[in-house]
Amino acid sequence: MLKVLERPIPDGGRFWDARPETARRVRQRIEHVLDWATVRGYRRGENPARWAGHLKAALPAAPGRGKHFAALPYGEVAAFVAVLRSRSDIASRALEFTILTATRSGEVIGATWAEIDLAAATWTIPAERMKKGDKLHRVPLSQQAIALLRSLPQESNNPFIFIGSRAGAPLSINMMSKLLAKLGRSDITVHGFRSTFMDWAHETTSYPKTVIDMALAHTVGDKVEAAYRRGELLDKRRRLMTEWARYCSAPVRGEVVPLLKGQR
Repeated sequence: MLKVLERPIPDGGRFWDARPETARRVRQRIEHVLDWATVRGYRRGENPARWAGHLKAALPAAPGRGKHFAALPYGEVAAFVAVLRSRSDIASRALEFTILTATRSGEVIGATWAEIDLAAATWTIPAERMKKGDKLHRVPLSQQAIALLRSLPQESNNPFIFIGSRAGAPLSINMMSKLLAKLGRSDITVHGFRSTFMDWAHETTSYPKTVIDMALAHTVGDKVEAAYRRGELLDKRRRLMTEWARYCSAPVRGEVVPLLKGQR
């Protein structure tokens, strides 16, 4: 189990530290499989994948749901986006779009042109591609996000917006994380940009928490509050995302120089 969880990964570091959420799920699923095998008589003894009283003593706790991923301070986001815009690779476009829409990396990687309504400036993510899988999510697109989409190359017989190296396939899910490492920013995560957006919205705007939560496709309050808020607040969210895109596109003083891995 330690060989599995501590194995080196291409980006550097070990699996447990560099991909904590994925590693946590891998451990849990191995534990479940081995528990099933024990009950069915295919194996004996204690479960080597168990956490309490076992792997917990050998590994640092992986962040679970609700804990924070390493995030870029919102005061640095405009400079970071300027670096992305100085690059021409598809991973930079995908990461910029992820930042502008405050969505999850999996939602961006799996996005198809059929989900985009350029005339209405709206991206509709089907329920089955959302984290909980129970409700679709409409994302209002800023002018900057629309311009980014219009600039992208398209491939025949490939429905995906951010195309990968294989014909008909999307960009690899790891490419945005690899881009961060290439830029010398292994100290932050792709998912952390959602926290960057949330911090900016709460600290610098007057939008209600409900609007910010709905922009992030978070659960809105308790069941009673959610029952009274059946609408999408799309117009308010559109204004919020427009302000965010402007903030991300603010002029940066001085020359923007992409940092390479290992540079200080």
